[in-house]
Amino acid sequence: MRKSILFIMLLFGSFLAANAQKFALIDTEYILKNIPAYERANEQLNQISKKWQSEVEILAKEAQTMYKNYQSESVFLSDEQKSKKEEEIVAKEKEASELRRKYFGPDGELFIKRESLMKPIQDEIYNAVKEISEQKSYSLVIDRASASDIIFASPKIDISNEVLAKLGYSN
Repeated sequence: MRKSILFIMLLFGSFLAANAQKFALIDTEYILKNIPAYERANEQLNQISKKWQSEVEILAKEAQTMYKNYQSESVFLSDEQKSKKEEEIVAKEKEASELRRKYFGPDGELFIKRESLMKPIQDEIYNAVKEISEQKSYSLVIDRASASDIIFASPKIDISNEVLAKLGYSN
């Protein structure tokens, strides 16, 4: 009886060992900070964003100036002139709002530009992680930057530097 229980436990233990899975961890924020192309893309996006933001602010200030002028002149204007001025102000505010949405909206030009600049870098990282995972038989690779639930992870399973080396950026 003891031999059969021992045999079953040994069989169960070998089954668990055969199904053991290997895990790895990466930190995409760390990886991206060490890729010069990412920094250049970020700088380019910041410059474009500032330029577009100033365009939107100029239109908004024009609308604000038009409104202040309207307030000071409204006493001297006829109802028809007031109506016309109000429509002009609303049109200018709408123009500023539409420009803001065009540049910074969910499908705006900034989003599209960010996609075009960042996607190639993200694809390179993904491919490097995939190759390393296949070479080292990792079943799962977790990104520390996006997995806020991770309280502790051993530095031994962090392959961020391997990914950087695979991309040609040694640290």
